[in-house]
Amino acid sequence: MHRYLVAAIVACGIAAATVLAAQDYPHAFPRKGVTQLFDNPRVTVWEVNWINGVKQPIHRHRYDMAGVYLRYGVITVTTPDGNATTGQPFDVPRPYFQPKGVTHREEATGTPGDPERLAIMVDLKDNFVPPLTVNGADPKAFPRDRATNVLENARVRMWDYTWKPGAPTARHTHDTDTIEVFVTGGRIRTRTADGKEETHDVAFKNARWVPRGRVDTEEAVSGAPRAIVIELK
Repeated sequence: MHRYLVAAIVACGIAAATVLAAQDYPHAFPRKGVTQLFDNPRVTVWEVNWINGVKQPIHRHRYDMAGVYLRYGVITVTTPDGNATTGQPFDVPRPYFQPKGVTHREEATGTPGDPERLAIMVDLKDNFVPPLTVNGADPKAFPRDRATNVLENARVRMWDYTWKPGAPTARHTHDTDTIEVFVTGGRIRTRTADGKEETHDVAFKNARWVPRGRVDTEEAVSGAPRAIVIELK
């Protein structure tokens, strides 16, 4: 009987150690090829490059994640049990969402000279903030003309939007915290409700934070900037 008790205790210890080991996987970011663009109480935004020939650790995504793939490159995804899959080509920009808890390793497996995958990824922190109620004369920022809803779920709403040169938007209220991920560059002029004017240049793979409650108009004054706009719910 004593022998069986010892065996049971050992088995329990092994199981506990296995669970602990599973919990010890690092968060997906930072890692080689990844740069933090900005961090605030609601999100951390990362530029993610999958570099050919660079080994990556198994990691666990500890947050829901929204993002935009900006360049396709071959990667192989391997789960902790050794199951490996290699994805198929896709068009860019490609909006993306992944729930927290996913555990795997992602490695670029292209040959020398092949394009390397690039994305802007947004860790969505677990501090939910409800959208503002917009009852006044100013409509919500989205939907609007030339904006296409490309992905929506309980955490985010994502729009593909291009600013048209010389065509300012109507004044609107950003009822949610928002991230703009730029696909095409240019120059945008904004005018806030208090009359303040700002002009900012944007470029491919730039990410910009627009806080909940901002009231403004926007106009492209150079180029036709295009972005995937991520509204947080």
